[in-house]
Amino acid sequence: MTSTQAPLDSGFGLRSEPADVLDGVDLGGKRVVITGGYSGLGLETTRALAGVGASIVAPARRPDHARQVFADEGLESVTVAELDLADLSSVEAFANTQLTDGTPIDIMIDNAAVMACPEARVGDGWESQFGTNHLGHFALVNRLWPLIAAAGTADGARVVSLSSTGHKLSPIRWDDLHFTNDGYDKWVAYGQAKTANSLFAVQLDRLGESSGVRAFALHPGGIMTPLQRHLPQEEMIAMGWVDEEGNVNEMFKSTTQGASTTLWCATSSQLDGMGGVYCEDADVARLVDPTDPNARFFGVFEHALDHGEAERLWAVSAELTGVDAFG
Repeated sequence: MTSTQAPLDSGFGLRSEPADVLDGVDLGGKRVVITGGYSGLGLETTRALAGVGASIVAPARRPDHARQVFADEGLESVTVAELDLADLSSVEAFANTQLTDGTPIDIMIDNAAVMACPEARVGDGWESQFGTNHLGHFALVNRLWPLIAAAGTADGARVVSLSSTGHKLSPIRWDDLHFTNDGYDKWVAYGQAKTANSLFAVQLDRLGESSGVRAFALHPGGIMTPLQRHLPQEEMIAMGWVDEEGNVNEMFKSTTQGASTTLWCATSSQLDGMGGVYCEDADVARLVDPTDPNARFFGVFEHALDHGEAERLWAVSAELTGVDAFG
C-alpha cells in the first residue's frame, strides 16, 4: 500500500527533543540494531533508545573504541560487534553472528555514513559513498532479513534509513554510478548515495509490508557531528554553515534534536500502517518542486521516492552485492 507523502501535523517540529517524541514509549523486550551508534547523531539515538528500555546492538568499524564510548556514557548494556560497511565480508560475518544468536530485530536503523569524502574505492571498485552508505546497508539489511521479518510477523518491525536533504544534489546516475567515466564530484556522489538511501526504503517497504515490516527514510536536519570530518573550515564558511569565528548557523539543530526524527520514525504510533515515506522534523515531509526557493532546505524531491527508480536500484544493488532476501 502506497502511503501519502504529506505532513501528518504530528505536533513535533524542528526543535523537538528525544524526550518529546519518546514520551510514553516503552521498548522493553525490543531489539534494535543501529549502525554508527557510537558517534554523533547515532550516539544520541542509542542513548535515547536505551533510556526507554531497548536492547541495542551497535556494530562498529572500531569496536574497542565503541565499547569505550559506551562505557564512558554509562551504556555498558549496549552490545558491540565488528562491522565495516565498506567490506561485504565483514557485513556477512556480522550478520551471521546475529542469525546464530537468533533474536528477532524489531528496529533496524541504518545510521552510519560518510559525507563529501575524497574519491576512494570500496568493494568491487565502487565509489565509496555509494558503496558504504547504500550498498553496505543494502547487504546488511538483506542478510538480517530473517530476523527483521520474524519481528515483523510477530508484532511489526521497522527499518529506518537515514537519507538527507543532500539527496537533492543528484538522482541515481545510471550511466555512471561509480564515477568511472566522468570526473569525481564529492557532493554529487554524496547526493546520489542519499537518494539511494531513500529509494531503498521505498522498495523495502513495498517488499516487506506483507511480513509486517515497514520502512522509512528521513533527513535528520543540519547538525554538526563527526560526519563533517572531511570538510575544511573554509568550505563550511563558504556554504554558510559557520561564520568566520566558527559559530554554527542558527538553522542547524543540536545533536539531540537531530536524533528526534530517527526516533520518531522508529517508534511513533502516528506512523502505524504507513511506510515508504520520507520524513523530516519528526513528521512526514512534503513533496517540493525543485524551483521552490526553499527547496534546497525543506521537503523531498520526487526522484527520491520514484517507485520505478526504487525497483531498478534494488535490482542493481542485488546484482552488485550478490545478496537479495527477496530474490
